[in-house]
Amino acid sequence: MNSIHANTAFSRRVKQLVLGCALIGMAWQVSAQTRVDDAWVRATVAGQPSTGAFMTLQADSDSKLLSVQSPVAKTVQIHQSSMKDDVMSMRQVESVELPAGKPVSFDPHGYHVMLMDLTAQVKEGDKVPLILTVENAKGDKETIKVEAEARALGMADHSKMH
Repeated sequence: MNSIHANTAFSRRVKQLVLGCALIGMAWQVSAQTRVDDAWVRATVAGQPSTGAFMTLQADSDSKLLSVQSPVAKTVQIHQSSMKDDVMSMRQVESVELPAGKPVSFDPHGYHVMLMDLTAQVKEGDKVPLILTVENAKGDKETIKVEAEARALGMADHSKMH
């Protein structure tokens, strides 16, 4: 009888451990996660003081991009380009809303990241480190490290081709 009781207690303990691990796994999946796709930076010519970084962001929950940092630039800002009366203008924005499950494109014609006061020329093929800070609706912050490939000045953006 003691042997059966010990096996039952052991079996119960294993089930609790498995359930606990499963719950931890679910909690991890429930936490906010933001995916970054097709991150790239426009290559520069010698002496060029700034460039842009582009990508697509998709958050699992309502979130917002708060900031971007990079060691290749002294100043990094999030900008939005817009067309008004046939004039393209660009302005800095404090953050960019990332609605749950919807991709938000950062491209030369809309939101993008400006890398200003570059510390060196960004050459085609370079890997440019970017550190994104995203905050979800609960106020939890997520830091995402990305290596964006530098693409040539005249290179077409093939991610938009069908």
